[in-house]
Amino acid sequence: MLIAILSRRAMNTHAPQIPTGTPSKPPSLLLNQGSLGLNAHIFSVNDVYGGTFRYMTRVASENQGLETTFVDLEHADEEAIRDAIRENTKLIWVELPANPTLRLIDIPRLAQIAHSHPSHPLLLVDNTFLSPFYASPLLLGADIVLHSLTKYIDGHSDVVMGALILPPLESSTLTRAYEKLRFLQNAIGAVPSAYDSWLAQRGAKTLHLRMEAHGENALLVARALKASPHVEEVIYPGLEGDKRNDLAWRMLSPHAKKFIGPRKEGFPFSGMISFRIKGGFEAAEKFLTSARLFTLAESLGGVESLAEHPARMTHGSVPERERELLGIGEGLVRLSVGVEDGKDLVRDVLQALEKAGELRAQ
Repeated sequence: MLIAILSRRAMNTHAPQIPTGTPSKPPSLLLNQGSLGLNAHIFSVNDVYGGTFRYMTRVASENQGLETTFVDLEHADEEAIRDAIRENTKLIWVELPANPTLRLIDIPRLAQIAHSHPSHPLLLVDNTFLSPFYASPLLLGADIVLHSLTKYIDGHSDVVMGALILPPLESSTLTRAYEKLRFLQNAIGAVPSAYDSWLAQRGAKTLHLRMEAHGENALLVARALKASPHVEEVIYPGLEGDKRNDLAWRMLSPHAKKFIGPRKEGFPFSGMISFRIKGGFEAAEKFLTSARLFTLAESLGGVESLAEHPARMTHGSVPERERELLGIGEGLVRLSVGVEDGKDLVRDVLQALEKAGELRAQ
């Protein structure tokens, strides 16, 4: 797969863009020895996409000598975070929210800690799950934002591309990072095709329309899941009663809040849902194979609804013991809720749950 970066200046903002099918490709540039230097250290949220985990622990570690520390940033206090930052820590890696458990990190709090530390590590936020519509991490204090454009921004499952976005270069650290990325872009020969660029631009034009539909449908499905006797737990930060509900509201972008209106207990929060089904893997498998509108596939963010089993699919590269500690068990199912009719999606989820429940009752 070709890796490519396009850099452009728009309102004094530098935006290197990297074609990628998964978040595992941007790390290959960001975590490159040429970007971070020799003997560098980064620390990452412990619940991270399986491809990113594999790149950090197998590729960057074994081939570049990069050391990664994984930290539970959702629950760690300020002292624990500061202790995790070393003299050679160059980067803090966060997903908003984490894949697949949808853990949320308080980005302004983490940015304040990172920027006040003597090591001055850069804070990167992978914003693929929320898209630029639901979250604007640069406004929250992030130094770099990563998107898999393949997902929500393209929205039609026909592009393999990604993006790294930097704010105006007002510090020497950001300037050096940008210059290194630009150099690697040129040295690697990373150029996306004109056709892929056109497709991504086409998708971006309808992003706001699609994200409203994704979010509204996801809230309907999350409420249906919560009411089902076949479900142990629903994880959707915008759902009423979710323990991350208040933080989710604070992480929303200004334009998302304008779309939602006055503060509500339940509100759209992108289209990603995870839930734990009663009955473990057998019930999860029955649900996944019984759904008619949710296609069994690993990707996300397209107009079509998808469902997958993280422990055996997207996060299969994470050791079993670590998956258990993170809550990525055999009963966890991840949904990417599309833009089909919301009532049809709810009916499909409920009928698939009933079939899983029948299997469990046998």
